[in-house]
Amino acid sequence: MQHDGQPFTILDEAAIAAAPLQDDPFDFAYVDQAIPLARREEVLIDAPIIPDRGSYGLPDLHYGKHFGAVIDDLLSVRFRRLVEVKFNIDLSERPPCIVMMGNTTGHYNEGYAHPDSRHKIITVLLTFSREWPYERGRLRLLRSENREDVGFEFAPEFGHMVMFRVSDRSWHGFLPQKGQRMSLQLCYVDSPAYVRKEYWRHHISARAKAIPFLRNIIDWAPRRMLGSR
Repeated sequence: MQHDGQPFTILDEAAIAAAPLQDDPFDFAYVDQAIPLARREEVLIDAPIIPDRGSYGLPDLHYGKHFGAVIDDLLSVRFRRLVEVKFNIDLSERPPCIVMMGNTTGHYNEGYAHPDSRHKIITVLLTFSREWPYERGRLRLLRSENREDVGFEFAPEFGHMVMFRVSDRSWHGFLPQKGQRMSLQLCYVDSPAYVRKEYWRHHISARAKAIPFLRNIIDWAPRRMLGSR
């Protein structure tokens, strides 16, 4: 992890710092290019290869030097302080947790609307798809649990970043769309115990998805309670 005084290796600090905090549909900031496009090829060449749907915890990801530099930037005190200033919040006692998804299958149960776990304080989403030519599958920040009640949306293309304050109304999701949908989620959470729990849960899921029979069950299992949007 970087020391506070070190500049970012990959992230565009000026672009992230300049992104205004907005409050509709809830507190969030959007950065159109948090990673310069000039760095796209070297970062994507070194990005993890994620063959299955769903999210994988940081300890289960394998990546090269340039993608690792993105991770180091995100886990740095310097980045945390950018987020703290943006949201006027102290995150010094809030450990980070990183998970990543690589693609979606287009199944009905993907992208369901949710506000995020009560254990999360701030969520940062950074997207890496080389292109996203689809109308569906764009990340939506929502005014309610209805995925059509859209306040803001963007395509999950390389270098786009959104960060938001987690609350009982921070609804977000996307409409199902098959494609290589690469996105990384960094959350500042309430305890190291929650980080360990999340990484263990995603580790078990990753092991299960490596077995074809179990992967098929996971693919079609409901992602949330029946009756919710």
